[in-house]
Amino acid sequence: MSGPLSGFRVLDLSRVLSGPLATTLLADQGAEVIKVEGFGGDVTRAMGGGGLTAGFLASNRGKKSIAVDLHSTAGIDIIKRLASTADVFVQNFRPGAADGLGVGADVIQGVNPRIVYVSISGFGEKGPYVGKRVYDPVIQSLSGLADLQAANAEDRPRMVRTVVPDKTTGLAAAQAITAALLARERTGEGQHVRVAMLDVMISYLWAEGLNGLSKVGDEAHVRRGQRSRDLIFETKDGFITAGAISNREWKGMCEALEHPEWFDDERFRTTADRFRNSAARLDMTAEVLRTRTSAEWLERLDSFEVPCAPVLSRPEVIAQEQVAANELIFEYDHPGIGRVRQARPAARFEKTPANTPGLAPTLGQHNREVLEDAGFTPEEVDSLIDQGVLGAN
Repeated sequence: MSGPLSGFRVLDLSRVLSGPLATTLLADQGAEVIKVEGFGGDVTRAMGGGGLTAGFLASNRGKKSIAVDLHSTAGIDIIKRLASTADVFVQNFRPGAADGLGVGADVIQGVNPRIVYVSISGFGEKGPYVGKRVYDPVIQSLSGLADLQAANAEDRPRMVRTVVPDKTTGLAAAQAITAALLARERTGEGQHVRVAMLDVMISYLWAEGLNGLSKVGDEAHVRRGQRSRDLIFETKDGFITAGAISNREWKGMCEALEHPEWFDDERFRTTADRFRNSAARLDMTAEVLRTRTSAEWLERLDSFEVPCAPVLSRPEVIAQEQVAANELIFEYDHPGIGRVRQARPAARFEKTPANTPGLAPTLGQHNREVLEDAGFTPEEVDSLIDQGVLGAN
């Protein structure tokens, strides 16, 4: 097995998206990830039917699955025994639930003091929202992300139509896990890592979307929306994006649109002026761009080094030449789904190349393999199956 995390073992009790995405990234980078599921399986298995949905495939590829009765003493004993040889333990139950099951941080760290125990939650482990159920739209609403989608101060807030908080939390958790593993390599000590979705999103938005709150006392000036309009423009035959921030780019934009006089317009002389008068600038730009085709404008804009691109449909995204040049998308035959395509891991390592993502497991597919590798005898595994402690296989 290749990858920079080759040799590390991750015990993954997380479900739905934020946790599974974090551990999928670790699997992509070479870690052995054992996905522990209850007899019903991760709910994403049922989002489309069949147990191996497209969503489950993308967020659980390359893992091994065991199905365990998590409400039995024997089932929890299996988890503890597996944790004794693991490097990382990940769970995203609501705060207190892991302790109730008998797999809280104190228990697992008692079994294995070197383990990195990771708790992913919506809001953290204290405060008024601790017991609140949470999905991505709740975090979009509470973090200011929905407020930012309003076109102006009078417009209504809107959701981003993809689960940004879940996915961003997955990335933050994966980075935190590797940092904790690095610290353990230096100190020999494991630790408890806590990642809250609300914390992740507010931190993520602060550098841009929430930076108006940086100066204490300016809160009243932060209005709903308060972002410039999106940079999608209609052409004769479609849509493109084009934008200019620096003076050099703005001069190129003026030349490309055949309105060089805009460059000397007092409203647009500096970046600050252009931001302040963005409504007029974007209206003028939009009016000109409607007069020619997308291809014509993109050729002109590129020739003047103005950042620009066509606005692609989702099928067009994977067909574009740059994606092919980057060898980003690959296809393979999955025995439970058929011919599928996936995106390779984004980071490319010179010395320790990431794995080609493996198959997503069926529920309990690796019961015997995982347990026998952890030291269970074949007879013990047979007995656990007979007792109903191990599920689908």
